[in-house]
Amino acid sequence: MYITIDELDRRPIYRQVADEIKALIARGALSEGMALPPVRQVADDLGVNLNTIAAAYRELQKEGLLKVRHGSGAIVASRRTAQQSDADLRKGLRASLAHLALAGLPRSEILEIVNEEIRDLFRRER
Repeated sequence: MYITIDELDRRPIYRQVADEIKALIARGALSEGMALPPVRQVADDLGVNLNTIAAAYRELQKEGLLKVRHGSGAIVASRRTAQQSDADLRKGLRASLAHLALAGLPRSEILEIVNEEIRDLFRRER
């Protein structure tokens, strides 16, 4: 499992880790039933506190993406988050698009960024 931490990113490290794992699940790099490395190993690999990784795993468990059993580790529960309506799923996208617009990016550049991210996400899926 390949995860990177960006020290310049404003998101907390646990959120970065959770988002990276989500992306791996979305791409199919982590499939349903696959075991994730132990919290301690990921923490050591990334050079962060093990509570940070445990928080990321708990967050993903709350979202229905992981099953965490103490002593047994974590496995990918599903490739889908808990059932959410289309409107709920769009809220995050809408917020991200608003953030890009508020940063002053023109519509054409926002579309280019979105298309690049979609290509990147689905290219890694194979």
